[in-house]
Amino acid sequence: MPDSRSQHPHSPGNDSTAEGTALLLCGARLTDGRTVDVRLGDGRIEAVGTAGSLSAHPARVDLSGYLLLPAPAEPHAHGDTALSAATEGPVSYDGPDVQRRATEAALLQLGHGATAQRAHVRIGDMHGLGPMEAVLQAWRSLRYLADLRTVAMPRILTGLAGADGLSMLRDAVKMGASVVGGCPDLDPDPTGHVEAVLEIAAEHGCAVDLHTDGGDPARLGRIATMAGGLRPGVTIGPCGGLGRLPREVAARTADQLAAAGVTVVCLPQGGCTGVDHRGTAPVRLLRAAGVRVAAGSGALRDAANPVGRGDPLEAAYLLASRCGLRPEDAYDCVSGAARAALGLPEVRVEAGFPAELIAVRGDELAGALSLAYSRIVVHRGRVVARTSAVREFCDSASAFDLPRQGRAGKPLEGGGCGQG
Repeated sequence: MPDSRSQHPHSPGNDSTAEGTALLLCGARLTDGRTVDVRLGDGRIEAVGTAGSLSAHPARVDLSGYLLLPAPAEPHAHGDTALSAATEGPVSYDGPDVQRRATEAALLQLGHGATAQRAHVRIGDMHGLGPMEAVLQAWRSLRYLADLRTVAMPRILTGLAGADGLSMLRDAVKMGASVVGGCPDLDPDPTGHVEAVLEIAAEHGCAVDLHTDGGDPARLGRIATMAGGLRPGVTIGPCGGLGRLPREVAARTADQLAAAGVTVVCLPQGGCTGVDHRGTAPVRLLRAAGVRVAAGSGALRDAANPVGRGDPLEAAYLLASRCGLRPEDAYDCVSGAARAALGLPEVRVEAGFPAELIAVRGDELAGALSLAYSRIVVHRGRVVARTSAVREFCDSASAFDLPRQGRAGKPLEGGGCGQG
C-alpha cells in the first residue's frame, strides 16, 4: 500500500502556516475521547476547546478522523551512516554524500513524526571531523523543519591512541555538536573513556550520550557512580546486553542507574552501528526501578540494519507488542521520555505547551500504533510534513460497509472499490 503526499492548503512549505501565524486544528480526537479544536500561535498551543467552540480562522486544518498526540522525538539515530545499506563497496564518507544521506534520513524521520532528533556521528579514525561537518551542514539546511542535534562519538579516548580523539571531541563541540558522546565498549580503558567524556562535557556544559551494549554490570555501575548529578544529563544506550544478564543482577544495575538519574535509550527496531549484539534492554524492569526509558530507531537502512525504518511509532508498537507495555506507556517512551532525554520541554495537548504535535488517522492510541499510515506533523505551530495513505478493495459480493481511510481515490481498474 504506497504512501503519497497530497496537495493541501497547509502542506509543508506553505508560508501561511509559518511560525507566528495562528493555525486552527479542527475536530481532532484526544486520547481521553474528547473531540476538540486546537488553536496554535507563536509556536505554542494557544487554546483547546470543544469542536466548533473556537473562532473560525482562515488558516485551518480539518483533523476529523485523526488522533492528536504530542509529537514523538528521535533520541538515537545515526545520520552519517543512514541509507547506506545498498551501497556497492565501501560506504562513501565524502562530505556531499554524507550530507545528502543525513538530509534524507532527517526528512524521512520527520515524515514519521519526529520533530526533534538526535544523531550519533562517528569522529576520528581516517575520516576525522568530515562526517560531523557534513551532518551539521545538513542540519542547518533543515533548521526550520525540526529540532536537530548531533552527538560527537569518538572510538578511543585513552592512552597514546586517544590523544587525537580527545582533541577531535573538543573540536567537534566547538563546531556545533551539542552532545558529547563516546563508545566505552571499544576503548581498552572503558572507565578512562567515560571519565574523559564527562570531563569534556563538564567543560562545555553539554549533555552526555554514551553508546554501550550494557552487558557489563560493573561497567554500568561505574558509569552510574561517575554520572550521578551531572547536568544537563547522561544518556546511555542501546543496552541490549542488560537484558541478557541474570534478572537479579540487572535489577541491581537498574537501581544504580535510577539513583544516578541516567536515562536509557533502547532500540526495539533492531541493532545499530558500533554494537555487536542485538536485543532490547529490559524495558519493564528498568521502568519498575524508576529509570527513565526512551526508545530510538538506531540504524536506518545501513549495514547494521538494512531494513531499519526510523519510525518512532513502530518503536512504540514493538514496545507494546513485544515488551508488554501499555500503549500509553509505550508511546511515552518515544514522546515524553524521548523529549526529556533530549532536554526538551514537555508537550501536552493543552494551552501553553509547545506546538509539537502529530495527528494520526484513528480514534484511539492502540489502533493508531497498529495502523499509523496517514500522519500530519506539526513543528513550532506549523504543518511541516503530511503523509496520506489510501487503501482500496475491489468489489465483491460482500455487503459489508468497509472502513475508509485517507482521501477519496479512483476505482481500481475492472470494477468499483471500497477504501479504507
